[in-house]
Amino acid sequence: MLHCITTIFLSISRMTMEDEPIAESYFTAYADVCFREFGNHVKFWTTINEANVFTIGGYNDGTSPPGRCSNCSSGNSSTETYIVGHNLLLAHASVSRLYQQKYKDKQGGSVGFSLYAFEFIPQTSSSKDDEIAIQRAKDFFYGWILGPLTFGDYPDEMKRAVGSRLPIFSKEESEQVKGSSDFIGIMHYFPALVENIKLKPSLSRNTDFYSDMGVSLTYLGNFSGFGYDVFPWAMESVLEYIKQTYGNPPVYILENGTPMKPDLELQQKDTRRIEYLQAYIGAVLKAVRNGSDTRGYFV
Repeated sequence: MLHCITTIFLSISRMTMEDEPIAESYFTAYADVCFREFGNHVKFWTTINEANVFTIGGYNDGTSPPGRCSNCSSGNSSTETYIVGHNLLLAHASVSRLYQQKYKDKQGGSVGFSLYAFEFIPQTSSSKDDEIAIQRAKDFFYGWILGPLTFGDYPDEMKRAVGSRLPIFSKEESEQVKGSSDFIGIMHYFPALVENIKLKPSLSRNTDFYSDMGVSLTYLGNFSGFGYDVFPWAMESVLEYIKQTYGNPPVYILENGTPMKPDLELQQKDTRRIEYLQAYIGAVLKAVRNGSDTRGYFV
């Protein structure tokens, strides 16, 4: 069984702005209760769910709790997004350390961390700028989380682009975060087109995650109706990138699937969903046969 202990961070996330030690200690104390009460039955734990989009939505865009952003009633997209992401990683490392020291030998479970994973493709296939922008997008969406978990620090490109607004790990913190995730949880539904953007300082909007990244994203999918378009190659590519870039960690796909219109066809045959799942599970199998350490798939 997999159990997610993210919910406590929603209630204390406002604290992450000013008092990271309190937020971290509360989160660790909550996780301690979960491990103590349910650890004999639950063997796979995900501390933070969709860490990258949770943070972007809550502190850069203001579209999800706690609804903070530069254009909201409160918040600062240029700094809070990175502060919260940093504190999520420190809180995860604290919980992971607790489990290793107190529960691992008795319960034999694993503690992981999850993120939303897009496959990025260039808006214009002939554009070298768009090709370069793809790596920046990967550094910001993947490396922001997986860099510290794998190497103990943020990607160089992200540090260059964000500058002093990006928090710094102390040597001790870096050592604690590095290697603190037994597995990586992946949420994946569709790819995104990437276009390089160059904002002139005098004309640019307020600095935020997207302007720091320097790309425009267009999500590929049939969002106006029921059912996503089928891009199984995107799933395979995501798993291959994680394998090649971050040391081939154990991966569990925690979310994948498509919404379906509840009509007569769905009741009788469910053909479209069968075809969707067959395509994506087939893509996962191809990635595994190519060496990806992907160990599970959840619809």
